Amino acid sequence: MPRSRATEVAGRHGDALKIRLAAPPTGGAANRELVRFLAERLRVPRSAVTITAGQAGRRKTVRIAGLETAAALHALERS
Repeated sequence: MPRSRATEVAGRHGDALKIRLAAPPTGGAANRELVRFLAERLRVPRSAVTITAGQAGRRKTVRIAGLETAAALHALERS
């Protein structure tokens, strides 16, 4: 099972942002870690982060309520 030592932004991958997760991809742990990480980094409540597509796959689409895409990308890429 692929797993990173730390959850971190790994840069751009085509039109997507690659995020390495320090959680196993079983039992929804990786999805929970992704939501936690994004909420913390973007300073929004976890309830504002929704995985809208790809819950069972490696490539996911995420919606952040109340935050424009460009602002979210900028915040994640700079830190």
